[in-house]
Amino acid sequence: MAESTFWWLLAGAAVAVELVTGTFYLLMLAIGFAAAALSALFGASTTVQILLASAVGGGAVIVWSRIRGKHPKTLPASANPDVNMDIGETVMVDAWQPDGTAQVHYRGAQWTVMHRAGNLPSSGPHRVAEVVGNRLLVDKL
Repeated sequence: MAESTFWWLLAGAAVAVELVTGTFYLLMLAIGFAAAALSALFGASTTVQILLASAVGGGAVIVWSRIRGKHPKTLPASANPDVNMDIGETVMVDAWQPDGTAQVHYRGAQWTVMHRAGNLPSSGPHRVAEVVGNRLLVDKL
């Protein structure tokens, strides 16, 4: 088996495992394996191929890690206003029950609301911060 074939098989295996696991880092390593395969086609020694695979693959992993580090983490769907249209809406809480919940009329239906931890329950307008199951988690305005 030619050396380039070995590198192409490693690149294919990395892509296949990435598809199963969902990590993007294995694709970066596959780029390193592909670089080694191309160097093998051009007649580079085994040492050069290994060094090129680790330099390109490792460099791609480092670059990708820094790119991801600069972007803020996405909110979970329950608190993401791009996913859930209720986030940021205002509800009027008339009275809180002893268990820390209240009933509000919102979007044509009765909803159970809970106040976020650290906030004292008080009546008045509240902003929806998160949707937890069929309950609204609210902050006092």
